Amino acid sequence: MPRQRIIHHGCGRVRRREFLADLGLGFTGLALGSMLAQDAAAATLPGWRAPDGMPHFAPRAKTVIWLFMIGGVSQMESFDPKPALTTYGGMSIDETPHKDVLEQSFIDDNLRVVDTRKKTWMQIYPLQNGHRKYGESGIEVADGWPHLCGVVDDLCLIRSMWSTDDNHGAQLQFHTGRHLLDGVFPSLGSWVHYGLGTLNRNLPQFVVLGDSLSERFGGEGGHTADYLGPQHAGVPVKVDPKDPLPYGVPAQGVYREEQQGEFGLLNDLNRLAQVEYPDDAEMRARIESYELAFRMQRAMPEVFRFQDETADTHQLYGLDDPLTKDYGEKLLAARRLTERGVRFIQVYDGTAPGGGKWDTHSGSKKALAENSRSVDKPIAGLIADLKRRGLLDETLVCFMTEFGRTPGGQGAKATGREHSPYGFTVWMAGGGVKPGYVHGKTDELGFHAVEDRHYVTDLHATVLHQLGLDSRKLEVPGRKRLEIDHGQVIQDILA
Repeated sequence: MPRQRIIHHGCGRVRRREFLADLGLGFTGLALGSMLAQDAAAATLPGWRAPDGMPHFAPRAKTVIWLFMIGGVSQMESFDPKPALTTYGGMSIDETPHKDVLEQSFIDDNLRVVDTRKKTWMQIYPLQNGHRKYGESGIEVADGWPHLCGVVDDLCLIRSMWSTDDNHGAQLQFHTGRHLLDGVFPSLGSWVHYGLGTLNRNLPQFVVLGDSLSERFGGEGGHTADYLGPQHAGVPVKVDPKDPLPYGVPAQGVYREEQQGEFGLLNDLNRLAQVEYPDDAEMRARIESYELAFRMQRAMPEVFRFQDETADTHQLYGLDDPLTKDYGEKLLAARRLTERGVRFIQVYDGTAPGGGKWDTHSGSKKALAENSRSVDKPIAGLIADLKRRGLLDETLVCFMTEFGRTPGGQGAKATGREHSPYGFTVWMAGGGVKPGYVHGKTDELGFHAVEDRHYVTDLHATVLHQLGLDSRKLEVPGRKRLEIDHGQVIQDILA
């Protein structure tokens, strides 16, 4: 019997998507409708074409492991030691030979103040740990990082980062390139997903390990896809083979065949609805998520079968130490995800009340020692493990944080440092960057980045470049990006 339809359109017209469905094209109609919608979008950006999963040029890396330390790692007490702080400790900055740092235009230029209570603390706070040179490269590193010092010749330090947010909204800014006041934009991992797609259809291409950023400072915006569509967002995963992701394990008593039938019915219903709405990004993401969830139920628990690893590997990542076990398991999972073709693995460390674990306003001597110890061995173990397996050359490991700390101590009886977006340190390893290399410089007090200064999106551009992507070719019709969104590749650090 012919299908009955009540026409609601002027002049008796039927909408294109309904016409395709009525012709009985079914999923062909769905595909054609999506293509027509894409063509209409492309018309707004001449020369644009949707990403096809292929790099724009030959990549140097296949995978990124993005290690984000939440709260603001003190650069001078980690990877950019400043002995002048001890020399002039207790003095006011303007009493030292380095008082010119107070006249730097960087204090006002670019900075978008969020917390008007913040000020420049004048009394210099001495270093809270020692430091010395390590490796053949002779890179200076603070005490408290003995295991990373052992692989320092694999690290590429960038000591000249700057940002524009004086509060922890800089956490969101570091992942999207935009100030918190601008709103939420696609994260770096989502751009990678959008541009390259997946290497393993049974696992998410963009995995998130660790608790998300605080809602005050971006929350899930740190790994969201925003206007790229929810299918490109990071997938939060727990290091737990019994329950790696919400609803990722069948309910008790449900057979796999029964569940497969349920997923099939849901997909059929969703696809029928998508014939009517081919440009509904949430519908497409829902269909893909159901399909991926079913495949992940077998693939994901296997990622966390750490009993398959040797005792030596467990020790390498610090799984035998309660202080390093949690982070070590995340990084071992990151290595196993890398081996299985996951392209972008984002690992948060330090979500806590306030700014985060690394937000050392007070009690910094003890906190710095505990914080570095909790991640030092696992990160060094990850680098050593990737290297011995021949994976480091194609894996870009990134140690990141939202900003640094001030030379001055906070308060009259200071035991810690204030936020400093003016100059701080991050580092990379593997993935085609120079090993045992230092790029950029801060002044003698560690206040400002003064040589080879780089805004956050320069890092983004560099990561994309190593994956074979040019952000300007990832433009989205109807979404004009600013020049600062694209950043500049840091050519000097490329091997």
